[in-house]
Amino acid sequence: MNTKNFYLTTTLPYVNAPLHLGHALEFVRADAIARYKKLTGFDVFFNTGTDEHGAKIYEKAIQNGLTPQEFTDKGFNEFKESIKMLGMSNDVHFIRTTDERHIKSAQEFWKKCNDAGYIYKKNYSIKYCVGCEEEKSDSELENGRCPIHLDRELELIEEENYFFRYSQFTEKLLSFYEENPNFIIPDFRFNEVKNFVKKGLQDFSISRLKSKMPWGIEVPNDREQVMYVWFDALTNYISTLGWPDIDGDFQKYWVNGNPTQYCGKDNTRFQGAMWQAMLIGAGVPNSRQIVVNGFITGEGGIKMSKSVGNVVDPREIIKEYGTDALRYFLLGEVGSFEDSPFTIERFKEAYNAKLANGLGNLASRVLALSEKYLDKCPMISETSDFKEYFAIYETFDLKKAVDYVWEKIGVLDKMIQDTEPFKLVKKDEKAGKELISKMCLDLYTIARMLNPIMPETNERLKKLIRDNKKPTTPLFPRRD
Repeated sequence: MNTKNFYLTTTLPYVNAPLHLGHALEFVRADAIARYKKLTGFDVFFNTGTDEHGAKIYEKAIQNGLTPQEFTDKGFNEFKESIKMLGMSNDVHFIRTTDERHIKSAQEFWKKCNDAGYIYKKNYSIKYCVGCEEEKSDSELENGRCPIHLDRELELIEEENYFFRYSQFTEKLLSFYEENPNFIIPDFRFNEVKNFVKKGLQDFSISRLKSKMPWGIEVPNDREQVMYVWFDALTNYISTLGWPDIDGDFQKYWVNGNPTQYCGKDNTRFQGAMWQAMLIGAGVPNSRQIVVNGFITGEGGIKMSKSVGNVVDPREIIKEYGTDALRYFLLGEVGSFEDSPFTIERFKEAYNAKLANGLGNLASRVLALSEKYLDKCPMISETSDFKEYFAIYETFDLKKAVDYVWEKIGVLDKMIQDTEPFKLVKKDEKAGKELISKMCLDLYTIARMLNPIMPETNERLKKLIRDNKKPTTPLFPRRD
């Protein structure tokens, strides 16, 4: 077994609307983990993509006067452009749930579950939120509506559909959780899932009548039904690896690659319970870890949502402040696992304090000294010990990792204030130059630690140090 393989995936956003800050949070955090793993010698398969079936997509396509396929093609292209703006790794694998390979994989997954006796057909009636693509019980509603999508009425679905025998997996899942005590990060999200499963699971519908909702993957051996969007979409995590082919990438990255999934807290039950039951039902190994983000909230602590109308477009922030400024905020100013507020005022305050006056000013001061007093920066050691820093990434507490780097920035800044190297070099040239050389090495160490967090700044700062040049323009111009 090659323990140096690593598989990482985000959830797949629907293509019915542009990416928002919640999406950006998940993508940037997953990208930071992928970059860290590569730095430590792992062969990383990083998966993301788009969820393109279901009632929500079908409804939006019709509203725009497009076929569902035309609508999803357009949405996928916009998604890829948005991903580039977030500074994602250039070797990300993209999966679309309309890809032919995914369709075949999802149908085979259905067959495996059906052959194992976990699928049956029955008549039923439910209240359904198209916005969530999820059944809602009366206890989950506020004034008869979904609390996340208060702007739209629930649909009443009464039809004959296929069901997954979720109720048979209560003990199987609890045993799996017992054997894998770090399965969901953080612990309090894991406890939520365990408590949910302990109460007993209810079978759930996994198909829709094609005559009512035609935009989906056809159920094997039943042309009148299409798969429920969640049952279809969740299989992307293995279809992207070529499953049902159990050799190749699936063996390398899913079986031997510690498959790790990022998701938002509203996805925890789907990823941590439903998907795991489906995997067991199909005879496929379970995920290794689920990492759960909190929400980014707007004014008043309200979750950012298109339906509420408080969504902030990350593309606008990037246009004004740059990619790395947004990455810094999402990784360093947003709680790793709890909900965190976002306002433009809070963002600008952090930008000026931590980037313009912090990292940017420090780099200018050190490089100005180096350029003036050193012929070149000293030979830069590539053997620095980053064990303590890298160990933080293994906990997925990325805010703590950023705090670690900014603590180093603070120490170096204080060193300049306390030692006043521009005065020392005039009194004792040798001692002064040695001090400035040490500061250059410390700055380069900081630059290297920025690789997973702010990759553009990482490269720019390392080049400035190698060239022994202070920046001609500030790394992060102050914004008033």
